[in-house]
Amino acid sequence: MFKLPPVLIRLSRWLLVLTLTLSIGAHWALLQSVAWLGMIVTYSRDASLTEALSKTFDGKHPCRLCKAITKGKRTEKKSEVQTPPQKLEFAHAASSFVLDAPSCLPERSPATSNPRTLAYPPLTPPPRRADA
Repeated sequence: MFKLPPVLIRLSRWLLVLTLTLSIGAHWALLQSVAWLGMIVTYSRDASLTEALSKTFDGKHPCRLCKAITKGKRTEKKSEVQTPPQKLEFAHAASSFVLDAPSCLPERSPATSNPRTLAYPPLTPPPRRADA
């Protein structure tokens, strides 16, 4: 059995995490956090920390990154809304579809259910698990 190198396993896990993060929109939250941190640093150069926090979170002083994030969110929402739901129509529908039980089932003799009478004996020694 082919075993992947640990580097590829880690890379595939990180790609999965990144894909899931992007699919739920967490990248906007990460970018917004970076923008807020930058705004706090910028505003605290000229004023106290409390004033910098107030300017950052009041919504009246957005930075360029905040404006870009807002625009990106709006664009993303517009593209989601523009696709109307599709109505599925089937051209042919069966008029009478019924599942019936078979009229007769094959008989199983006790000899075929005995493992000693199998055509192929079990492997000796038993196979080992692939991940062991």
